[in-house]
Amino acid sequence: MLDLLVIGAGLTGLFAAYTAARAGLRVRVIAHGAGATHWHAGTVDLIGYLPNKEEAVTDWTQALPELPPAHPYRILGNEAVAIAMNEFQRLTAAAGLPYVRAGTAIDLTASSQQDERISQRSDSDEQVNDPNLGRNYQLISPVGAPRPVYLAPAAQQAANLEVDRPMVIIGLEGMPDFYPDLIAENLQRQGHRARSATVPLSRVTKRRDNNPLHIARLLDQPATQEHLTQMVVDVTAADERVGLPAILGLYSHLPLLKKIHQAIVNRGPETTQSCGGQGSGCSAFEIPTLPPSVPGLRLDAALRTQLTSLGVRVEIGMEVRGFHATGRRIQWIETETGSRPLRHTARNYLLATGGILGGGIYADRCGSVKETVFDLPLTAPQTRSQWTRPLFLDAKGHPIFQAGVNVDDCFRPLDEAGAPVYDNLWAAGSILAHTDPIRERSREGIAIATGYAAANGVVTSQKRQRSPQIPGHRLYAKRNRELCRPQPERLHKVQHLHQLLPGLRRD
Repeated sequence: MLDLLVIGAGLTGLFAAYTAARAGLRVRVIAHGAGATHWHAGTVDLIGYLPNKEEAVTDWTQALPELPPAHPYRILGNEAVAIAMNEFQRLTAAAGLPYVRAGTAIDLTASSQQDERISQRSDSDEQVNDPNLGRNYQLISPVGAPRPVYLAPAAQQAANLEVDRPMVIIGLEGMPDFYPDLIAENLQRQGHRARSATVPLSRVTKRRDNNPLHIARLLDQPATQEHLTQMVVDVTAADERVGLPAILGLYSHLPLLKKIHQAIVNRGPETTQSCGGQGSGCSAFEIPTLPPSVPGLRLDAALRTQLTSLGVRVEIGMEVRGFHATGRRIQWIETETGSRPLRHTARNYLLATGGILGGGIYADRCGSVKETVFDLPLTAPQTRSQWTRPLFLDAKGHPIFQAGVNVDDCFRPLDEAGAPVYDNLWAAGSILAHTDPIRERSREGIAIATGYAAANGVVTSQKRQRSPQIPGHRLYAKRNRELCRPQPERLHKVQHLHQLLPGLRRD
């Protein structure tokens, strides 16, 4: 039997599954569809804005105490959040997709050695008294606005707006979903030295209907990389950083980024100046485009690769249609198939289906708000007129987007009386109440921190429930499974067989 069944294949579900599987549990992930990783910028926004404040957060360790007491970050505390972020960095470094904090930089010419050092780093390396621990980057959004980011993939770190170095934003003529003129103009209005340029898309592909994913696949090919590198060098002036759309390949974007950087350096030695420790010394960086998100797809692929190495299956197309519980324990859930419902059984369940936008919460036109899998109690207002405020961009946000599930310190969903609804159910991510992840710019941070905490809660619970082994009747499980005790009915059959066949050894 599975130790943990994770419902949801977004960043929350995949990272929670990785955490539990790495601790030795047998885990599986099911989901109706792909998660939000395919849509977001591929960065980790931990907390970008506080409620009722217009200024961006510069240090999340100082901002967390200002959040509501029931906010997921307040439940966790600064140290637990920092440990989860450190674990995420180790995972991505091991997968060859390194993420870095502000104030640190990865030298692309030696990225493999640095990835190995990060992946082997211990939690003690990330202490709360680290002066740079809570710093946010100021990176460039798809329209040229600054966006506060805590962890950035190595391909985006050189876009740090705190670095006073001119930029050229290069687009591909004929490519939709990326607007270099708009980005450069908005950067200029903020006082940054920036200009725009375009290169012909026809040098990369003859196809006329392209999106970022199509072009990224083409740029995994060496010949196409050479064409793009030469075009970028031709339009880049001395000492300029090069901003490119995030399309530099699905699987080989770092080598291409290194190739572009080296070509610019060879053209003019003055471009090798350092960024003063505030970003990367690389001369090129990626800017996220409109969806589909290539950096998000890279992250999703990296997570799934690590899960596969741990023996975890991720099954998409599994829409939960029902469940059965006995007392305060869930026995099984059912997913829809073409013929009859498919039953899934596990010792523990983790709900990571997201909020309203992710499909974890359903709201109808009559004012009813419902959690879609286990019908858990929600904090949402049940009167439709109270869902939203009059202004579309109200500074306080809209109450309906703060709807979610109340949880205890172990991230088990609670009922109206404050008791766990089910003893073997945990929840994490955007399904949680008292947070508005999109408005706070905290979506990925909450996914990682709460997914990590909930998975560790399952691990702790599983250890407490583990029964002593019966000598002589151990069944050895496959890799990533613990030694387990046979079921009583199996022991009864063995004893009965011994009585029928006295010649059998009884050990």
